[in-house]
Amino acid sequence: MQAVYELARNIKLMIFDVDGVLTDGSLFLGDDGQEYKAFHSLDGHGIKMLKNSGVEIAIITGRTSKVVTHRAQNLGITHLYQGVHDKLEAFQHLTEKLAIRFEQCAFMGDDVVDLPAMRRCGLALTVPQAPERVKQHAHYVTLKEGGRGAAREVCELIMQAQDTLEAQLSVYLK
Repeated sequence: MQAVYELARNIKLMIFDVDGVLTDGSLFLGDDGQEYKAFHSLDGHGIKMLKNSGVEIAIITGRTSKVVTHRAQNLGITHLYQGVHDKLEAFQHLTEKLAIRFEQCAFMGDDVVDLPAMRRCGLALTVPQAPERVKQHAHYVTLKEGGRGAAREVCELIMQAQDTLEAQLSVYLK
């Protein structure tokens, strides 16, 4: 675990996939074509705290959904890439835009389409329900499942490694 904390100390950009990471991977499609997703409020607050601690937040997802746009806006995430077929290309574009090195980035994915970015970033993260091949390439597999607190776990891990967690929590412990 110490090696994971060493990698997490350098993170300036945290990138999340959506389906299977910020959600449990279920897709609810209405007869009208509307897509519904369930996000966990603990994950959202963890993302807000990590952002407040100085880490940039991004979403790179293969699907395009209005609900993801709304969730990103709600969390103050301005780096949103949807409908992405080549996540590594989007990841590279984002690092250039923000002038951040690959090793200063964490990527949390849950499927093989996430592997190119996960293998290139400084801290690769995944969830317990990910395929074994994905887990093999992750520096850390969360204890919580995707859409059930996994993102919060990762946010707190990074803040703890960077000694910013207590400052973020102190607001609530006055």
